Amino acid sequence: MNQLAARRLRLTAAGIVLAIASVLPTAWAPSVALDPTSSQTAQFDQRLHNLLPEPVRSRGLLRVGTDASYAPMSSFGPDGLTIIGVEPDLGVQIGRILGVRLPFGNVDFAELRGRVVSGRLDLAISAMTDTPERARSGDFVNYFRAGTSIVVQHGNPAGVTELNDLCGKVVAVESGTTQVDLLARTQRNCASRRIIVKTYPTNSDALVQLRTGRAVAVLNDYPPAVYLVNDARTRSQYQLASTLQYEPGQYGVFVAKTAPGLRDAVQGALEQLQRSGAYSVVLDRWHVQDGAVQQITINSSR
Repeated sequence: MNQLAARRLRLTAAGIVLAIASVLPTAWAPSVALDPTSSQTAQFDQRLHNLLPEPVRSRGLLRVGTDASYAPMSSFGPDGLTIIGVEPDLGVQIGRILGVRLPFGNVDFAELRGRVVSGRLDLAISAMTDTPERARSGDFVNYFRAGTSIVVQHGNPAGVTELNDLCGKVVAVESGTTQVDLLARTQRNCASRRIIVKTYPTNSDALVQLRTGRAVAVLNDYPPAVYLVNDARTRSQYQLASTLQYEPGQYGVFVAKTAPGLRDAVQGALEQLQRSGAYSVVLDRWHVQDGAVQQITINSSR
């Protein structure tokens, strides 16, 4: 191939990449699949496929939003592009059952529900706890259970062991999370020494505040908190204030109320994953089997 032909090929390839980027949101990335030869992978289900909205069947994919700063649930892999974790792996398996792809895109957590309700996303799968307030704007298909933990600097210089120890101190937390609400309720125990709550777009942003000493704690769901204190890259920086999980609740796939067929298809797919054993394989792979639920429910907070 001569230099001119090679240059044209590179330009053509770049054009294809730009065309794809114009269709999918920034940082939209494929997910990592389980071994397709495994006996515990999911099988296509025509009945569930037929429940999908016609536009989804036509384009062959469900647009999924997640906050990719919450390992091991969803986070960027070593390449800085591919979103990996419990939820993307479940997404691969759900896609096999429904006969569509589930590419995950990185979206600030506080924006996820609004994008689903407006139709810019089909699903939000992002360690989102099913609460009565959230369930007023959409439906949750519940697939996991976890509570909140307090993450502190390694060595715990502020001596934090429980929520009330945060009174009068700076705490960093991700915007739009149940942890913001938990801190608001904790304020009642603080009298005049109120918690100074600082919110940030991503969990990674909040952790920077803790790591640099500008906050004494970050509130995380238990699985990401455990991941932080055990991962070789971060265990020298963080530890848990205690092993207590505050206000455990169920994570749910968030679906617009205008898409009951999609909601039921996702529920059916997750139920099939449980029966096949693929659900347990995913949770075991990421060491979060303690969060397994026995039944896939809809709107469990009601």
